[in-house]
Amino acid sequence: MTTRTDAPTRREQILREAARLFAERGFHGVGVDEIGAAVGISGPGLYRHFAGKDAMLAELLVGISERLLDGGRRRVAESGGDPEALLSALIDGHIDFALHDQSLITLHDRELDRLRDADRKRVRQLQRQYVELWVDAVRRAYPPLDEDDARAAVHAVFGLLNSTPHLAGALTGRPTTGALLHRLARGAFAAATPEDPAAP
Repeated sequence: MTTRTDAPTRREQILREAARLFAERGFHGVGVDEIGAAVGISGPGLYRHFAGKDAMLAELLVGISERLLDGGRRRVAESGGDPEALLSALIDGHIDFALHDQSLITLHDRELDRLRDADRKRVRQLQRQYVELWVDAVRRAYPPLDEDDARAAVHAVFGLLNSTPHLAGALTGRPTTGALLHRLARGAFAAATPEDPAAP
């Protein structure tokens, strides 16, 4: 995902702090006043930006699913049809998310079921599209993989990359973490590929 260089809007500041607080203490463990204090405004002032905590959670989880899918589609368009370049770009994009949006990974794991049905269905729909984009890319890079195995491998790699919130700084603080995660992801896809029986 592209790193922003312009200053975040007040709405973005609220979402960032809400994500951090929800991830640290749980959705029900955080009050509107605390989120407001974290961004320097009164709790009631938040209602000029969001209807409430539920709306913040929905925007966080739907928003990141949209960003991941949009980023994936952009990388497909930019790859020029090169399977290796595309898969590497997809892996790097997801690693960037996993290293810089760990609060959202935690939120998704813990709080997805708190979304309204329509919002939860939207998240799931976006995620399915993102997975299928990856499945197509993996099968192009590793032609021996059938569709079911490719899909299983994609989910396994997501589990690997999305483990960053649980590493307690052991890896996430290292400057080489991104490269390590990339090698692990490529290794997982290679390991999932059946050997050619004709190979010596």
